[in-house]
Amino acid sequence: MDTLIPPGKLSGRGRTSSRHKALWRCLWRGFVRRKEKHSHRKSNLTLVRMDSTLKEMRDGVSALDLDSKSAVGGGVEDIYGEDAATEDQLVTPWTYSVASGYSLLRDPQYNKGLAFTEKERDAHYLRGLLPPATSSQELQEKKLMHNLRQYQVPLQKYMALTELQERNERLFYKLLIDNVEELLPIVYTPTVGEACQKYGSIFRRPQGLYISLKEKGRILEVLKNWPERTIQVIVVTDGERILGLGDLGCQGMGIPVGKLALYTALGGVRPSTCLPITIDVGTNNEQLLKDEFYIGLRQKRATGKEYAELLHEFMGAVKQNYGEKVLVQFEDFANHNAFELLAKYGTTHLVFNDDIQGTAAVVLAGVVAALKLISGTLSEHKFLFLGAGEAGTGIAELIALEISKKTKIPVEETRKKIWLVDSKGLIVSSRKESLQHFKKPWAHEHEPVKDLIDAVKAIKPTVLIGSSGVGRTFTKEVIEALASFNEKPLILALSNPTSQSECTAEEAYTWTKGRAIFASGSPFDPVEYNGKVYVPGQSNNAYIFPGLGLGLVISGAIRVHDDMLLAASEALAGQVTKENIDNGLIYPPFSKIRKISAAIAANVAAKAYELGVATRLPRPENLVKHAESCMYSPLYRSYR
Repeated sequence: MDTLIPPGKLSGRGRTSSRHKALWRCLWRGFVRRKEKHSHRKSNLTLVRMDSTLKEMRDGVSALDLDSKSAVGGGVEDIYGEDAATEDQLVTPWTYSVASGYSLLRDPQYNKGLAFTEKERDAHYLRGLLPPATSSQELQEKKLMHNLRQYQVPLQKYMALTELQERNERLFYKLLIDNVEELLPIVYTPTVGEACQKYGSIFRRPQGLYISLKEKGRILEVLKNWPERTIQVIVVTDGERILGLGDLGCQGMGIPVGKLALYTALGGVRPSTCLPITIDVGTNNEQLLKDEFYIGLRQKRATGKEYAELLHEFMGAVKQNYGEKVLVQFEDFANHNAFELLAKYGTTHLVFNDDIQGTAAVVLAGVVAALKLISGTLSEHKFLFLGAGEAGTGIAELIALEISKKTKIPVEETRKKIWLVDSKGLIVSSRKESLQHFKKPWAHEHEPVKDLIDAVKAIKPTVLIGSSGVGRTFTKEVIEALASFNEKPLILALSNPTSQSECTAEEAYTWTKGRAIFASGSPFDPVEYNGKVYVPGQSNNAYIFPGLGLGLVISGAIRVHDDMLLAASEALAGQVTKENIDNGLIYPPFSKIRKISAAIAANVAAKAYELGVATRLPRPENLVKHAESCMYSPLYRSYR
């Protein structure tokens, strides 16, 4: 190996002397502490404020207003946590030895299967443990893709890929990177939704940490059980709102696992620094509670003080164990908890909610790119949303912020160009007293309107966005009404999975007589209408969050600010070429996602340095090249 292997990765057959083990421990701890000391230098902070819904929820406090009193924990000089442990906290006994033989073949981080060379087989005691043939990584990839394509059921492909990830990590990511357009719907939406629904039945081995109410008071100890000491990105869910499928409890683990696979494959974040976590506080899904194969707590969901205390202990333990610069991505929390967590911890931790902020950034990028097709500036268009939850209000807020930034008009005024419809109809000022806090900024002066079709006719939007989680709500009547006063109506049916999409691509193109500009959350096949083939876009969060995460990591950012989301969105829109636009596409092809992620990472990192929240100094001269150089490569390494 041409890098220093962590002692925890050296396991094997006792061929290393105790003297050598002790020497290795000393070298490794000195190496880690030098890196930690270097990476914790902090820059001066420049306070840059932008009005947003979250800032209002924090009583005017911005993510840039760093409050040391409200921060939890501190740095991580003692990376093993042994010095900070009390007598009541157990310290994990780590052992060190060189990986070889059978244990090497069982280690997914280092296993290469038949790609071990003759020399490596001799050096690492693999003779007889493998067939005599040797294979290149390319040949392994060819064989596995051939085998995957034999499966007819997407869930079977998902399980085969999961097994590969648990057996040979580098080959898994090589497959995913080289075949991203084919495998993305398998690794993530829509197939991951079915995987979560059946997670208890297909569960084989843990791929992340499960923290339940049983671990209350011991979460720091649980975090120490994870074998990797250096963590850069955590994706955490409580399983209450998985995609558009509702409360799946502990079985929501498929979402953090899938998201982090994309952080690595699409954004180049090293897999060893990624940690999927599910917080199990019970489930209100009666079907799961009665399922004998359910793997979570069999109780109703904890709420209120009990829930808040568990989450606060978790956030404190994460910061104490992994430091200030670990990114915590909240995923698929219910609306009320999602907004509260983002508002509460946005000023004390590096946190990000993909459902609120990631969706907003990718949709804004699509809308900005679509302006080249539908003409006009962002401020000249009128937006109507079906759905006023995390995604809907998050998208609306980022659009309002972008308009405010471009026009210098206060965001309170730019919000008036955006209208939202929830289950009770159009959100108007007469309903303000009964609205949840995150809906109140969107309550404008207008007479009450009960149905979406009536709202379309009254508001006359140029852009229709669906984030309702309810399938087939963009009916023929709704789309035809939209098309009656728009030459090129922009329709974004964002709800996942495919079954929950507000309309299909075929419906959008057919009912507008081929005039619609269409994108969806889950993929749809190309549509032929009147002899012309239309390729629908996919407004997939995977365009944004991997690059955003990489940008935060390479800059050593300690907070996420709205300006960083706008920077990510602008970078994505900038990757849409004239050729894409001429073909009616408002997003670039996923085949170029690593290049796209590097551009997004560079833009985000630049904004972090500008705002004064970046800690990796000095700033690299060329951030795009720096981002590309930091990206994980799945190619096999040669072993000594």
